[in-house]
Amino acid sequence: MGDNKSAFNAEEYDIKIKQTLPYYNDIYEQVVELVKTFHYSAIRWLDVGCGTGKMGSIALKKLRVEKFVFCDSSDEMIRMAKERFNNQKTEFSVCDVQKLAYTNEFDIVTAIQVNHYLHKAERAIALRKCYEALKDDGLFISFENFAPFTDVGKSVCLEKWKRYQMEQGKSHEESNKHIERYGKDYFPISVTEHLELMRKTGFRVVEILWLSNMQAGFWGIK
Repeated sequence: MGDNKSAFNAEEYDIKIKQTLPYYNDIYEQVVELVKTFHYSAIRWLDVGCGTGKMGSIALKKLRVEKFVFCDSSDEMIRMAKERFNNQKTEFSVCDVQKLAYTNEFDIVTAIQVNHYLHKAERAIALRKCYEALKDDGLFISFENFAPFTDVGKSVCLEKWKRYQMEQGKSHEESNKHIERYGKDYFPISVTEHLELMRKTGFRVVEILWLSNMQAGFWGIK
């Protein structure tokens, strides 16, 4: 465990996310419950876009993890994760998901709220890198903001999301600012496009894990 300042920063970061993302904790619990069904004896796990280490904190506690690799493009995020979880089971990498260099190394690769920040061509590269990092029969799990099928659906979902944030204590201005990021700072694709891209990448099994509001979870087997 790191110093108090780092722990506070991580906790503060997670609190802000909870004000923004409905069912934030449930997303990670869904991942863990899915992994449990595969009955791994010892798991080698890569978490891309790991942030402060939320996925690792749950996986290391609830599952039989042999090695957990925290990966993020942010030096600061990796610093906080390293101070919180640095032990014999963990490794840390500052790396963009599009530049992953792993091949056939992991039982599980997770990307939680990561790839929607990429444009379509970049997203395809990132997904291919995750696929290549997995062993045969390895499990990929991704959660992302997704695009509704219609303009009406988009308008309704964004308004609902804004109301949620305000109910969690964000100001009207702050909530509006976040909603206006859609299509500018992150680039959602539809659920159908997600599934098609995973199949095109080569996953032999592709399924939806979870869907609520404007977030969806997907899983695939290499």
